[in-house]
Amino acid sequence: MWALWVIAALVLTVGSVGEGQAEDALGTRPLLTIARNDLSTILPPDSHILIDPRSIEQFLDALDGTPPDWGLVYGHGHHDPAHDERLFTLNRERDAKRAARSALTWRLAFAWAGELSSYKPELGGFPVALGPKFIKTRWGMVRFKPEEAPSNLVAIADAVQRDRLKQQLEAGKSVEIDVVMIGKLIPEESIMYDFSHDEEGLGLIMPFVRIERVVFVMAP
Repeated sequence: MWALWVIAALVLTVGSVGEGQAEDALGTRPLLTIARNDLSTILPPDSHILIDPRSIEQFLDALDGTPPDWGLVYGHGHHDPAHDERLFTLNRERDAKRAARSALTWRLAFAWAGELSSYKPELGGFPVALGPKFIKTRWGMVRFKPEEAPSNLVAIADAVQRDRLKQQLEAGKSVEIDVVMIGKLIPEESIMYDFSHDEEGLGLIMPFVRIERVVFVMAP
């Protein structure tokens, strides 16, 4: 299970909140049951959905052309005195080359991992704990980073779905969802290249995205 590092469990209002009122609160959204292949039906029509290795690779191909030579950049590792300088040079060169490419302005949709917490009547839904996903590609590991990680997240379920989810949580079962975030790259710091802290020499690519909208999705 991923490390949950944003816990959206803050009380947004006092007392009971009706479903209509709750949907107006910051970070409060309906929980949609939909297959990943059907995501395009609920997202803005110009969204580029980046939730699997192939789609992410195609995006990076359009944005930056070819993957870095990670072996060359890594050299003899973190203790190599030129390691940081090579990494800095890689980022600076890539920033300059992608400046005129249309993929820099695409609207992107990516997913972080969410987990429902116990139902809160005063919120009218289930608080959502949130954590990043790391996706392995031929470019390296990719981790999308929102400019500001969304907080105060509450998933609103219909009556039938709500009762079923409450039963699962009360029985001690985890309920996992996808938190799909939609937005555009931050032009001045669009992509950062680094190395994974978990696997020596493995490249890490972090697109920085300014979030416009959040969608909660559960598989059928």
